Amino acid sequence: MDLGTIVGLIAGFALIVISMITSGSPLATFADPGSVLMVIGGSFGAIMVANPLSRVLGIMKYIKKVTKVPNYGEEKIITTLVNFSEKARREGLLALEDDLEEVEQEFLRKGIQFVVDGTDPEIIKTMLFNELNQQQERHTAGIAIFSQWGSLAPAFGMIGTLAGLIGMLANLSDPDAIGSGMALALITTFYGSIFANLVLIPISKKLEDRDRDETLVNEIMIEGILSIQSGDNPRILESKLVSFLPPARREAVMAELTSE
Repeated sequence: MDLGTIVGLIAGFALIVISMITSGSPLATFADPGSVLMVIGGSFGAIMVANPLSRVLGIMKYIKKVTKVPNYGEEKIITTLVNFSEKARREGLLALEDDLEEVEQEFLRKGIQFVVDGTDPEIIKTMLFNELNQQQERHTAGIAIFSQWGSLAPAFGMIGTLAGLIGMLANLSDPDAIGSGMALALITTFYGSIFANLVLIPISKKLEDRDRDETLVNEIMIEGILSIQSGDNPRILESKLVSFLPPARREAVMAELTSE
């Protein structure tokens, strides 16, 4: 579980509630179910208009991505690729087929199978990068939903505010209702801003981060696959792949490779 996401949401909402309490106004002043319905329901309806239904129904899949910390196992992937390189130099590329069933990553398994089958290097490169591009397109679509939603929620908050102002102006004959009506009208904008800036926009940013991480892993695999196919020295391959990782994580890979 991604504690940063969970703790951030809880802390954000908690601090907002505390600030409401310390403002001196009763907490009930800030509660209005109609405003919540206007912001969340209205903006969600707009998202359904702007996107295919199948993509909208997949929103929970994207939310799960930001609440779980992915473990791509970059260190293990690099170790596997270096071991494959060493075996290919000793026994030939066809020998790698015996170990394909042990490879967990479908992307890596498919790439090594291309190499074993003797596919042209340029074709392998094109096919792998095409698959990577398709993956990024899918990720971009998910990011766009929350980015769009984040821009629409405040707009529906403003629509709710306008609706509240219209109701208030219709009752100008009652001076006592003007103050409470104005406060109620502004609550919808308040909700829209919170929903957009604490939930939707941060989720889109976290999804961008997940996309970068997964893209990096696939780039490591592509580099390793093409290097094995071209017969690069395993030590050179090791150096190239380790360079993709931050310095703090390189030592773990080097230690694992040395132990073998």
